[in-house]
Amino acid sequence: MMKKIYVSVAFLLSGYTLYAQFGDNYLKAADNYYTNGDYSSASNYYEKYLTAGNSKESGHYDPYNAEALARKTSNAKSAGHLQAVYKLAESYRQLTHYAKAAPYYKEVVETDKQAFPLARFYYASVLKKLEQYKEAETTLQSFLQEYTADDAYARTAKQELQSLRFIQEQLQKADVKLYTVSKAAINSEGATYAPVWLDNNTVLFTSTRADNAAAKNTVHINRIYETALPAGAVTKTNLPQVEGGHQGVVSVSADGNRMFITRWTVKAGKKTAGIYRSERSATGWSAPELLEPSVNAPGANNQQPFVSADGAWLWFASDRTGGAGGYDLWYVPLDGSGHAGAAQNAGSVINTAADEQAPYYHAPSATLVFTSNGRVGMGGYDLYSSKGTPGQWSEPKNMGYPVNSVKDDMYFVSKSHNKNLLSDVFVSSDRSSACCLEVLALQKQQPAKQVAGQVVDCSNGSPLAGARVVVLDTVSGKMVYSQAADAQGRYSFTIPAFVPLKVTANAAQYKPGQLSVAAPADEEALSLNNPALCLQHEPLPEVGEVEVMHYMYFELNSAAILDSSKPTLDELAKTLLDNPAVTIEISGHTDNVGTKAYNQKLSQERADNVVAYLESKGVAAARLKAVGYGDTMPVAENTKADGSDNPEGRQQNRRIEFKILSK
Repeated sequence: MMKKIYVSVAFLLSGYTLYAQFGDNYLKAADNYYTNGDYSSASNYYEKYLTAGNSKESGHYDPYNAEALARKTSNAKSAGHLQAVYKLAESYRQLTHYAKAAPYYKEVVETDKQAFPLARFYYASVLKKLEQYKEAETTLQSFLQEYTADDAYARTAKQELQSLRFIQEQLQKADVKLYTVSKAAINSEGATYAPVWLDNNTVLFTSTRADNAAAKNTVHINRIYETALPAGAVTKTNLPQVEGGHQGVVSVSADGNRMFITRWTVKAGKKTAGIYRSERSATGWSAPELLEPSVNAPGANNQQPFVSADGAWLWFASDRTGGAGGYDLWYVPLDGSGHAGAAQNAGSVINTAADEQAPYYHAPSATLVFTSNGRVGMGGYDLYSSKGTPGQWSEPKNMGYPVNSVKDDMYFVSKSHNKNLLSDVFVSSDRSSACCLEVLALQKQQPAKQVAGQVVDCSNGSPLAGARVVVLDTVSGKMVYSQAADAQGRYSFTIPAFVPLKVTANAAQYKPGQLSVAAPADEEALSLNNPALCLQHEPLPEVGEVEVMHYMYFELNSAAILDSSKPTLDELAKTLLDNPAVTIEISGHTDNVGTKAYNQKLSQERADNVVAYLESKGVAAARLKAVGYGDTMPVAENTKADGSDNPEGRQQNRRIEFKILSK
């Protein structure tokens, strides 16, 4: 019996020794793979180490049983065990297996947070990737309370805390329903990204999709493709492929005849990128030529070109010295042949110590769009926008959800030819992909903008009920609104987008008034309340007095009254109807351009048409007299003293007046 006991003990001891031997071998292998960056192999052997000797385990360590296991082990064994758990979590994070990494980080922070001060930091980053934003925020707050060093981790944690709050705000914002996001038809297996419009129907883009006609080991390299949208066939461009490397991320001049291209190679893990130029002819694209050293700084990666619509500037990203850090945005002037001048950094308003890349400039809205991983945002790379021109930029704004996501978003391009930047865009994102960037089509419906204001008496601020309000778009010159104010002197209307406006108002026995209103700085604003427009009280002129009728407009060289003149005439008609004893003369006047006979005829016809309009509003014909004076009664000089033309004077002479004949 005693012999059997000794045999059993010996067997157990040999098993423990074997377990220890296997465990040590697994741990050494795991640590070796981890040190060399082979996180896939490292995770496999850390799992083996953590489950070695436990026949009930299937080769997968369960971190949720960690607390019980920790109680059974010695302090030394526990420390080694926890070190392996931490490295296993790190391995899965590096492999982007965030769901696997999370419970291992959780075990570490709940078992010994002092021994692994960064575990909570990385745990929060993993929770963010798993879209557990509130939990990630709480974890980061705890990290900052416990972590006393003032270093890059603390600074990053503070920014990430802001980003987590920003994400939660963005996902709850009210205007998400205005966006439409869908996968573009050009996506395929592998990466598809950085589309640009070659013309109104043709898109160039970069992709690593399989090219089965390519040589071995080059089937999935980056190439430039083109297609007609919405449903054309995808073909490769005829650009020669860079030997042993990649090319893509292009920009095309407005006429479609000049292309700027990124070409790069990766050797021993080191990337080398440069920007090239190609010209299009009847036979296709020419062989790309390397741009000047002002663009391709020696020893630096220079990539992601964007040529402005006027062809005057080339933007690009570069990690050259002299920047803020990482990749910065730079730009160079271009001559007519596409040759570059001296490079200029986009400056500290745009660039950060991290990476700014993929520049795009939307000329109609004067907006620079770029991607950055150095600011408060939603994901790794987010898209930002800044208003201005080279050398003068507004503080960049995160473009928000759903333009951005919690993953990487970059390579923005808009087909919009107006200020609505987001009416028709492509964005490259990996938000719905397991591996790679895809092209997303995005549109934002612009809600109507509300404009409101009030017309009041200048002397006491009382509202002028029924005042006639006319609003002109000062850019196009078109009338956007013409109505009578309500009982409180108020007016309101909607327009598709904010533009500079001129508001004019007329009221009986008041001088006409006008107000210039700029478009609000916040283009996302939905309403604009104009300052009150006050009118000066003006009683009826005395008999014989002459008044110029402001805001009277006719078609060019015609007597046809424009709609924008009718509010002025309506106010005069109201005044006459309110004062039935008054009779007036309507007089037409011209400048001295044209013959005397022509000007006389035109002025008479215009006066006649004004009288006819007043009659249509109920004013008796017997109270109205129309007289055309041609160019015989100027109120300003038609020419200057040196004999040159005086357009301002001629404009004053082209007028309609009324004179009180009796009252």
